[in-house]
Amino acid sequence: MAIEPGANVRRRSLDARSGASTTETANAPRAKKAARYDGPIDYALLAGTMLLVAFGIVMVYSASAVYAGHMHHNSQYYLVRQALYAILGFGGLAIAARTDYRNLRKLTYPMLGVTVLLLLVVVVGFGHATNGAARWIRLGPIRIQPAEIAKVTLVVWLAHSLAKKNEKIRTFSIGFLPHLLMASVLMILCLKQPDMGSAVVLLLLTFILMFVAGARTGYILAAVLTALPIAWYLVMGTDYRRRRWEAFIDPWRHRHGSSYQLVESLMSFGNGGFGGVGLGDSRQKLLFLPEAHTDFIGAIVGEELGFLGMCALIAAYGFMIWRGVRIAIRAADDHGTYLAFGLTSLFGLQALINLGVAMGVLPTKGLTLPFISFGGSSLVVDLAAVGVLLSVSRGAHDVSAKGR
Repeated sequence: MAIEPGANVRRRSLDARSGASTTETANAPRAKKAARYDGPIDYALLAGTMLLVAFGIVMVYSASAVYAGHMHHNSQYYLVRQALYAILGFGGLAIAARTDYRNLRKLTYPMLGVTVLLLLVVVVGFGHATNGAARWIRLGPIRIQPAEIAKVTLVVWLAHSLAKKNEKIRTFSIGFLPHLLMASVLMILCLKQPDMGSAVVLLLLTFILMFVAGARTGYILAAVLTALPIAWYLVMGTDYRRRRWEAFIDPWRHRHGSSYQLVESLMSFGNGGFGGVGLGDSRQKLLFLPEAHTDFIGAIVGEELGFLGMCALIAAYGFMIWRGVRIAIRAADDHGTYLAFGLTSLFGLQALINLGVAMGVLPTKGLTLPFISFGGSSLVVDLAAVGVLLSVSRGAHDVSAKGR
């Protein structure tokens, strides 16, 4: 029998309000455990995250040592900073994991207001520009990228709103339109930076969470069909985006122009072969591949560790996604379910898009590889998001003894 997306989640919420004795009996242990909030965290997810971050620090050093020595006269310049970002991020993870995730509902609108304010600060001209895009706010030696915060903020808001509107999620005016409009506001602010990659992620997160919550599929499909021509106009109506698209379609034709970075990335994967050239022995990072330690670090992984290394990296992300979905399914309430699904989707989408770009499967987008790429905002925010996932896992309901 087919089950509508989100039906089980909504039925759990509706049954809890119905007052039926059988439902109350079935849900009583779950409600009690959620109220006590004394379950263990998902240590497997924590271990997987720590391994990915440790691997990322190693790869950042491998990919950036020559470049850092040339530009900053210190081969460990990016290594030290990435390690400091990791320490700060794990501090955020620890705080989030020990805090009841349900408290986020009280902070939803303050978070949303601060995020919009930060994005506006960047858009109106106070942002710090790098490579032609003003996406950062500089505070002394610290640079903050509001778009990274916006992704988590949108998930937090959607989880709160969808859980609150469970009974009316299939309506257009209450269950669909408000969520799409809020996502559109954040997307427009990202596009103004310009940052189309983050805007795409925000839209996909919105569609995924609305689908999980049980919004009408017809509304989602109609929104997707409406978004396609708009996206096409945004790409073809902007010179640099059009050049990126042409480079994606025929990279070798623009070998020394707009597709230079992509071609060098493809050459990195080609050099790596099955087993790789060895950790630290990449040739492409020797000033041939721009952004080797940031957006295209996946290419260095492919060159130094080969096909086997890439398979292991993809498997690591697959493991994290599995644990995240498991947490979502076992969450104590609808809010926790949507929160866990949204954050897990965020990690999965960014990893998929980043590696797809590096391999020439997707057009170039400025998205980092979660937990691996150099970057303070992305690493700290992602680790804090893992902490929220761990918090949800503490109140998890054991839906099946066999699932353990």
